[in-house]
Amino acid sequence: MIDFDFSFFLLIGTVITGIVWGAYLLRLKSAGKVFDEAEEPITVEYARSFFPILLIVLLLRSFLAEPFRIPSGSMMPTLLVGDFILVNKFTYGIRLPVINKKIIPLNEPQRGDIVVFRFPKDPTTDYIKRVIGVPGDKIAYENKRLTVNGQAVSEVSMGRYTGVGQGEDMTGAEQLMENLLGVEHSILVRNDTVSREGVYEVPQGQYFVMGDNRDNSNDGRYWGFVPEENLVGKAFFIWMSWDLERSGIIGFDRLGTVLH
Repeated sequence: MIDFDFSFFLLIGTVITGIVWGAYLLRLKSAGKVFDEAEEPITVEYARSFFPILLIVLLLRSFLAEPFRIPSGSMMPTLLVGDFILVNKFTYGIRLPVINKKIIPLNEPQRGDIVVFRFPKDPTTDYIKRVIGVPGDKIAYENKRLTVNGQAVSEVSMGRYTGVGQGEDMTGAEQLMENLLGVEHSILVRNDTVSREGVYEVPQGQYFVMGDNRDNSNDGRYWGFVPEENLVGKAFFIWMSWDLERSGIIGFDRLGTVLH
């Protein structure tokens, strides 16, 4: 989803502005002077102005919620290209920013959760997929049908899908309502396309994920499992939908959508 570590630069900016502002105040105190905004150097003025803003953004983004933009159609029809989502950063445990070390364990991902994670093959890039298998599960995907621990996942056809914007190429795919052992969500399949199939046994401490756009998703069927330490958070809300490259129109009907 993103290919650079914004958290690192945000942390560096917060530290630098905090040091500049703090050092100036200490120097005034040691000289017995009182802070006077009119005599404040321009660099200190900028540091004083930006430090609290950067600190608040860092704390919110690291421990509460982080925004992401969807760049591909791998999670259609649940998420469309151009959707802006919020990701809950604390639901799977509190982690330190940048180093991503969990310091307070909380909940574990459940089947059906839409998760953002650092791609195991390239941890500088964030991916978003749906959790299909949790540790200990045996997942089978054959003939475009999903089985979890020997239990077939039920599907109900919703007819042909009509794509919009950059997702227009999925027009004609079959839309199904999938019930993942209690979690209902829509998926897309192309019955005239060969799918990657296989049986996957999920190791401890790892998760098996797939995209809702089953025939157009680079997911666990191709590269394996997601380690627990790669988890970023759980996607839960669409706060904006704007496909700039195709329609340029804001999808007002998608604003405020709660993700399932």
